Amino acid sequence: MEYIDQPIAAQKRVALVAHDNRKASLIEWCQKHRAVLEQHQLLGTGTTGSKIEAATGLAVEKLFSGPMGGDQQLGAKICQGEVDILIFFWDPFEPMPHDPDVKALLRIAAVWNIPVACNGSSADMMIHSALMERSFSRLVPDYQGYLDSRKAETAV
Repeated sequence: MEYIDQPIAAQKRVALVAHDNRKASLIEWCQKHRAVLEQHQLLGTGTTGSKIEAATGLAVEKLFSGPMGGDQQLGAKICQGEVDILIFFWDPFEPMPHDPDVKALLRIAAVWNIPVACNGSSADMMIHSALMERSFSRLVPDYQGYLDSRKAETAV
């Protein structure tokens, strides 16, 4: 796979997700960083997004709940270039019935080179990065080049 540069704007599109046992921690983290987060576009899976919005007053675009397909919706938004950062407080101690969905979300975030924070410490490092306030470029798969090469292969 070839890669191309893709710019990320100064105003980030930040996805917020948390397992049930980690929702309170993510809400607390959002309250602590409200001043930074309100400068960006936020989206989240249904329950998490609703709880963050209610607790902080931050506007959050809400997708479906994770077990109802929200993780896949979020993955699709990553593929479409509509998410710049994923903050996902997952619970390493509780098995989740939708665990394959979670793994797929983390995989697609890696494929599309999305910065991912899975706990408060990594989220703190990410949100305090100088890159949070300015545009920068990241390498992503050259999907159009991939399609073009596939067409060329089938034409032969």
